[in-house]
Amino acid sequence: MRRWTGTGLLTVVVGTGGAWAQSPETLEAVRLHRAEARTLARKDFEACTANQCADAGRIALLAGTLALAEGDVAEARTLLTGASVSQPLQPYLAYYQGQAHFYSGDATAAAAAFGRAVEKASPALTARARARLGEALLAAGKAKEAAPSLEAAVNEEPSAELLHQRAQARRAVGNAVGERADLKTVALRYPAHPYADEALAKLEAQKPPLRLTLAEHLQRARGLLDAGEAKRTLEELEKAEALKLARTKQDKAQVALVRAQALLATGKTEAAEQALAVARQGPPPVAAEAAYVTARRALRSDDNAKARELMAAVEKTWPQENVADEAGFYVGWLDLQAGRFEEAVKSFTAFDQRHARSRRRDEAMWYRALAHIRLEQYGKTREVLGALVDTFSRSSLVPQARYWSARSLELEGARVDVIGPAYESVITTAPNSYYALLASERLRELGREPPQGFPEAPRQLEAGEVPPELKLAVALTQAGLFRDAAEEVQSRTSRIRDPEQALAFVHALLRLGEYGHAHAVAARHLWGRAFGARVPEALAAFYPRAFASAVESEATRHEVSPFLVWAIMRRESAFRPEVASAADARGLMQVIPPTARAIAKQLAEPAPAPAELFSPSLSIRYGAWYLSQLMKRFSHPALAAAAYNAGPDAAVKWVKEKGSLPLDLFVEEIPFRETRGYVKQVLADLYLYQSFYGKDARTQRLSLTVPAPSTDGVSF
Repeated sequence: MRRWTGTGLLTVVVGTGGAWAQSPETLEAVRLHRAEARTLARKDFEACTANQCADAGRIALLAGTLALAEGDVAEARTLLTGASVSQPLQPYLAYYQGQAHFYSGDATAAAAAFGRAVEKASPALTARARARLGEALLAAGKAKEAAPSLEAAVNEEPSAELLHQRAQARRAVGNAVGERADLKTVALRYPAHPYADEALAKLEAQKPPLRLTLAEHLQRARGLLDAGEAKRTLEELEKAEALKLARTKQDKAQVALVRAQALLATGKTEAAEQALAVARQGPPPVAAEAAYVTARRALRSDDNAKARELMAAVEKTWPQENVADEAGFYVGWLDLQAGRFEEAVKSFTAFDQRHARSRRRDEAMWYRALAHIRLEQYGKTREVLGALVDTFSRSSLVPQARYWSARSLELEGARVDVIGPAYESVITTAPNSYYALLASERLRELGREPPQGFPEAPRQLEAGEVPPELKLAVALTQAGLFRDAAEEVQSRTSRIRDPEQALAFVHALLRLGEYGHAHAVAARHLWGRAFGARVPEALAAFYPRAFASAVESEATRHEVSPFLVWAIMRRESAFRPEVASAADARGLMQVIPPTARAIAKQLAEPAPAPAELFSPSLSIRYGAWYLSQLMKRFSHPALAAAAYNAGPDAAVKWVKEKGSLPLDLFVEEIPFRETRGYVKQVLADLYLYQSFYGKDARTQRLSLTVPAPSTDGVSF
């Protein structure tokens, strides 16, 4: 008989011989994207075939998909053709048979296989299989048959590829209007895609040829700029000007603004300034945006005095435009950063009066309070923070407002019996926050034991019956098809309606090893149970020991706390291995390719290809090594987290400038907003992980003194 193990990773066959259908080593290697996964799967298949085990088809399916992933189409086709699997896996076998046929050049056989997949597929697979069916039919010269599949596929999940293919099918059935619409959508919505220029060329070759308007050229230019294609952005603008589409002063200003942004991206600052000068002569929305771009440029170059002057001019000259709000906020923020605390109070007070509907009013109130703290005006601090809490009771800034209200009492010399309850309220109202951690340390300094934020550590539900909606995901996981299992899970999560259903669902996901999906479902449905009611079973999805064997092994090897690795992982990727950022950071620990190459050099290993950084095992190994080096250099988790996010050079600079401040003020004055939030969450999560899972009974303390970093050590 088969049973679902607690790890959710392995299928145990208990019966005659008691053999593994797939070895645990193979499944773990597949799950962690290890290089040896394909070799192990092939060995499992050969052993199973030699012993005539019942699961040869399922192992062939895994081995075939791994061969496909590595581009060995011939072996994949050999393994998958003729394989026999249980009913739940049959659509997936058909789908991968179709992939093998297609990449072998047999589009007709591929279409037949994809058709079988569509007939029995779950919703999660249907869209993929239908899209591939349409593509295979098109490649087989059966455009009319492809049209219905491509119509449905585009409606479900539109993409440049599918729109381009549907355009071909529409042309084949005589739908010229539809073809033209699809080609234009590809050209405008996906300007950086390889098919976009091809689509544009086809449109221009039609009779009558399509001519883009200025607005459409600008749409393409902005899309190219957003995709990092600054040179192509400039080429697109040149096309519009060559056609003399920018006729009015307003048109020329809009073109100049986009050109300036592209020129700045290519480092051509003098030409960019000339373009910005033209844009500033345009209508108010364009002129204000151009002036704001100039001010932001000064801010990025650390010319804060110039940036403040320019931001103040933007707010004064264009008070009704959207950028005036941001510019006014930066005026106060730059005063604060420069240590002009009295001016900061005035600037943020004026901001509050001028921008009563700003989305940043709560943040401006917080910074005004911080300026009062630096001026040692503690009564005014509490007055502003009290107004923040009363006016914006649902703001994420409420825990820090409460902490600093309590801290201002302590700095003012209030009695312990007044200060203590104020700190305790921070812990009881926001137990998972950075400020609860700070409040706990302050209470210990006062000789008071802080209240427990969470009376019980996270606890998993006992394994029971697999929820019916997850049975297919379990079967896919047992077969080693982890990506397909993840997509099946994703399709099911949208159907969860209540916390009871969500709780059972997330624990099934945790047992499957789907930590990222479990965390996402919990964040949507179980926040109140975890942090309001403090239900330990709800907490388990927020603080899982994800990929425990890899994390603990690498943490031990590199002498770094596994809890710090989990805290960074939670903040970086929320336990999702497939995540990629706009900065090209990849995987669980969000390592960027240049850093990966530098780490590989230090570890004397071959530099990994960028795609390899999605491998959980590699990401964890590199992340653990890098964290260990940061801790050796900076000696404090707050500084290590700051360096992980913003780089060691930035962290060193901040310590030199403000390291004499106590930790709580030092963190508040980190100039990068993202890094401030990052450090706060990592510290909070680190100490929660330690309190939940640490074997040392002693309370781990957070030092509130900022240490000087070593001059030696990791610098990348």
